[in-house]
Amino acid sequence: MWLCMRIAIASDHAALALKAELRDWLIELGHEVADLGPETGDSVDYPDFGYKLAGVVADGTAERGIALCGSGIGISMSINRNPAARCALVSEPLSAALAREHNDANCLAMGARLTGSDMAKACIAAFLDTEFADSVPGSSGRHQRRIDKLSNPEI
Repeated sequence: MWLCMRIAIASDHAALALKAELRDWLIELGHEVADLGPETGDSVDYPDFGYKLAGVVADGTAERGIALCGSGIGISMSINRNPAARCALVSEPLSAALAREHNDANCLAMGARLTGSDMAKACIAAFLDTEFADSVPGSSGRHQRRIDKLSNPEI
């Protein structure tokens, strides 16, 4: 299993209940979890919370980020505007694992209207349990070369 990590979690109003459940589950597993909001079900703008999540992952305050909105699409788009954030929108565990293994994703996004609680937990478990392939000694470095281009297209 994974080591305990510093994880930030954020959502919009549509994913408030799922966020609370996942936050509590991660804490039960021993992770340090920062809930970046929102705190109520009042309507909010998902980019505000996506930008906040991307910022704490980019500056190293959190090692990983978990983002939720109704579909997962909008919040993932806002996170990916930060060049240091690599957010993968997933709906099943294989994609979550591959996002870590091949793309060194540091944020995971899911849609609360599309992904149930058990599937969300399975996706997060795969995300946290998978290492980036190029962090393993003897790797070819082919993935890192591609990831570097995500933040700097001129490479």
